[in-house]
Amino acid sequence: MDANIKFNTKNLNLFYGDFQALKAINMEIREKEVTAFIGPSGCGKSTFLRCLNRMNDLIDSVKINGEIIFDGQDINGTIDVINLRTRVGMVFQKPNPFPMSIYDNIAYGPKCQGLKDKNQLDTLVKESLMKAALWEEVKDRLNKSALGLSGGQQQRLCIARTIAMNPEVILMDEPTSALDPIATAKIEDLMSSLKKDYTIIIVTHSMQQAGRISDKTAFFLMGEVIEFNETPIIFTNPQDKRTEDYITGRFG
Repeated sequence: MDANIKFNTKNLNLFYGDFQALKAINMEIREKEVTAFIGPSGCGKSTFLRCLNRMNDLIDSVKINGEIIFDGQDINGTIDVINLRTRVGMVFQKPNPFPMSIYDNIAYGPKCQGLKDKNQLDTLVKESLMKAALWEEVKDRLNKSALGLSGGQQQRLCIARTIAMNPEVILMDEPTSALDPIATAKIEDLMSSLKKDYTIIIVTHSMQQAGRISDKTAFFLMGEVIEFNETPIIFTNPQDKRTEDYITGRFG
């Protein structure tokens, strides 16, 4: 397998009870790129995203078959799921900071993993906030509650919290849908800088956002990947009529 492929899904199907939400998904996701999933609501893009760190395990009625190969290992086999979720971090649609200080939000995960040294924690908190483009805004209020931050700052804090766990992949499920345009632009700029170090996979309801930030785009419809290609090709020269109809606003 190409060493630059981070995820390789083969014939992946997912069922909620009797309902098939994903149908024979085959996709190779390259490392240190931004890959965007677009498509109408309920088309399977968030469901597929949650397959990549086994978040769907938390839903009782889910059945999955097919393979998801991550760094050469099928994650649906016998694998340490906690380790997987450390390596494949996730940022959710609504900012969800813990009800504790800004500092403790970042330090919480590393402390749980046994990091106790105060100097190391201080450095990690600073570096994570700097990577999330938040340090300058919060450096004088690290001991204040994270809940006092604006929505956009809270979302960057959640990104910093994910970075502090030293992941290889960051999954983002519509990370800017609750934010205003200025906060959205900051998060988009952030994704462009983070892809030097991380593989980023984003579900977005905004085709403009996918066009601005992603290297590759997958168009989902009714649980299937209709088309997956370099982003400029998807938006200017789609190969499938359904992709073209969605992108030109004929449906969705």
